[in-house]
Amino acid sequence: MAIKRRINDTDGRSALREWVNSLQAEASLPRPVLATAVRFTLEELASRAEGNSVEVRVPPFGVTQCIPGPRHTRGTPPNVVEMPADLWLRLATGKLVWAQALQSGQLHASGLRADLSAHLPLIEYP
Repeated sequence: MAIKRRINDTDGRSALREWVNSLQAEASLPRPVLATAVRFTLEELASRAEGNSVEVRVPPFGVTQCIPGPRHTRGTPPNVVEMPADLWLRLATGKLVWAQALQSGQLHASGLRADLSAHLPLIEYP
């Protein structure tokens, strides 16, 4: 079953491009643009790795469930990945690899299925 996308491809890629440009210029990004980039990449992950066994959280911007496996319905999920927006976007764009993110201390992953390395990067930027 395909996920329902809320952010169209053009808007999502535009927000992601703005985030990449802000990194290069060392400039701050407006919060709505950052939120769109995060939500777009979370939707991309959910569409590429459909499932309900892992919950990926990027507070305060979004959360998604992905990876095939046992479905979780109540309480705290057994497989959770949580990180700040900047770290998530670096992973999603290939600017950082999973092992580096784990060493950063900002990525929290729990559960047997909480390794997203096989699904990242989602969209690579130079």
